[in-house]
Amino acid sequence: MLRVFIVASYGGTLQQIFFFCSIASMILGALAAMAQTKVKRLLAYSSIGHVGYICIGLSCGTIEGIQSLLIGIFIYASMTVNAFAIVLALRQTRVKYIADLGALAKTNPILAITFSMTMFSYAGIPPLAGFCSKFYLFFAALGCGAYFLALVGVVTSVIGCFYYIRLVKRMFFDKPRTWILYEPMDREKSLLLAMTSSFITSSFPYPSPLFDLTHQMALSSYL
Repeated sequence: MLRVFIVASYGGTLQQIFFFCSIASMILGALAAMAQTKVKRLLAYSSIGHVGYICIGLSCGTIEGIQSLLIGIFIYASMTVNAFAIVLALRQTRVKYIADLGALAKTNPILAITFSMTMFSYAGIPPLAGFCSKFYLFFAALGCGAYFLALVGVVTSVIGCFYYIRLVKRMFFDKPRTWILYEPMDREKSLLLAMTSSFITSSFPYPSPLFDLTHQMALSSYL
């Protein structure tokens, strides 16, 4: 499917479309997420921004761009599964707003640490997988001469750090509006979180497996 898409669609016009879509998505996602008070909406708008980051790879039109795109998809998928598994677990206790996360570190420290790790990865803080993803995407943009695209990506990433770190601050340092007793997570969600968390923490220190896989996929899409 990827090969068919590349062969059929890659041209100067579509690369420009991906270029502008990437910029629009990154800016919209970053600015809209800042105004959110609900956890689920914050993640939804930040997802728009991450689609913009992934579109950087498409706008390059190079093997490096496609490889960075694939790396971004794998890492973003793992972070999203991790984040929404936690959100679904929190919704069982009627947690909807960011303000409801106060003192989560005291009532469920493991969940708070896992969620914080995912937020730091979303923000692109090393040595987590999110940094690996953004590094390769921005590097691909610089490699194909899309300096403005890389600049917008860096600026929106800095803006994103604000609301991700704000959420972590709420869990560890703020007082809750109401005290909530968090129910234990079921075994299936716990195993899923363990697998995705392992991937998030190991992708940057040990990038070779993911790098080799995506490199072969990128090469095959051009052959």
